[in-house]
Amino acid sequence: MISHGPVAENRRARFDYEVLDTLEAGIMLTGTEVKSLRTGKAQIAESYVSPEGGELWLINATIPEYLQGNRFNHDEKRRRKLLVSKKELAKLARGVERAGNTIVPLKLYFNDRGTAKLLIGLAKGRKNFDKRSVQKDRDWARDKQRLLKQG
Repeated sequence: MISHGPVAENRRARFDYEVLDTLEAGIMLTGTEVKSLRTGKAQIAESYVSPEGGELWLINATIPEYLQGNRFNHDEKRRRKLLVSKKELAKLARGVERAGNTIVPLKLYFNDRGTAKLLIGLAKGRKNFDKRSVQKDRDWARDKQRLLKQG
């Protein structure tokens, strides 16, 4: 059984950050982590991505222990290596160092082939007044659609 759709989504990220660029990255998982992901209980809301030592790491993501995993179970909050090409890694590292941006995980999902993938975004932090203006624009767009539908 291959489950499509997001396993975990970081909806807060698009509110707190302005996403400049997105990239699909593979993720190195153990067997019990994959089985646990298929139950759909992972959380990536408090996690972040860090380029360290020529590699990309997902830090602070929670994948709960697999109930039937016995002694081979994984640590819930362990660091997980992300798989991207050297060219993409260099581009992300440049964006973080030069512009002071951050790399945030946006969505964790299984692709069509049943492989776990993580959608990451190079993002720029928003200030509080930016967040308010984005919220105001969203509300206005919603109200405008409602008015157009009625009239």
